Amino acid sequence: MVAPHSPPVVRLPVALPLVFLGGAVGTLARHLLAELVPPVGGVPLTIGAVNVLGAFVLGVLLGGLRGGPLTGRPHLRLLVGTGLLGGFTTYSALAVDSVRLARDDAALAAAYGVGSVLLGLVAAASGVALTQRRRGRARA
Repeated sequence: MVAPHSPPVVRLPVALPLVFLGGAVGTLARHLLAELVPPVGGVPLTIGAVNVLGAFVLGVLLGGLRGGPLTGRPHLRLLVGTGLLGGFTTYSALAVDSVRLARDDAALAAAYGVGSVLLGLVAAASGVALTQRRRGRARA
């Protein structure tokens, strides 16, 4: 079931600079990490790790924004979630890297692509669960 549409909490003139700034920082961080840590055996593990880490942090952020200590902070979601983590993580590099790996080893490419997506799902769910667990302890 799709939730009914509600008007945006943050208007465009405020949202654009937040997303732009966060995206620039996240993209630069990913680029620097990819330059500092070369592929291992031809496998771009840095991009996979960046995507999994980004999914975990996004899970923590979204868990905190939903009924947690960060509730009611749409600017934080735009700056960190949409901007920083959107720029930090990269689906396009995952896809291109998988195609490149497939030229030499289709099984490795499939493991890299599917493994990255599955680990990202587990990481995001773990981030949300961690936030909820910590929230439960804070109430006790």
